[in-house]
Amino acid sequence: MASNAAAPFWRAAGMTYITYSNICANLVRNCLKEPYKTDALTREKVHFSVSKWADGKPQKPTLRSDTAED
Repeated sequence: MASNAAAPFWRAAGMTYITYSNICANLVRNCLKEPYKTDALTREKVHFSVSKWADGKPQKPTLRSDTAED
């Protein structure tokens, strides 16, 4: 059964949900009062690994370190 509902606005704007979520989280962090704002901004750094796949097998992962602004 197909749905006639409109697409979420973040998808209609050409964003992924992760991008939308990062923008919202950054806005919330910037709205906090001190000392909570400083604490939240120090926790926004994210570390993750990315593995490319070739021939059905993962290649050597690379470690990335990004902030919510990226």
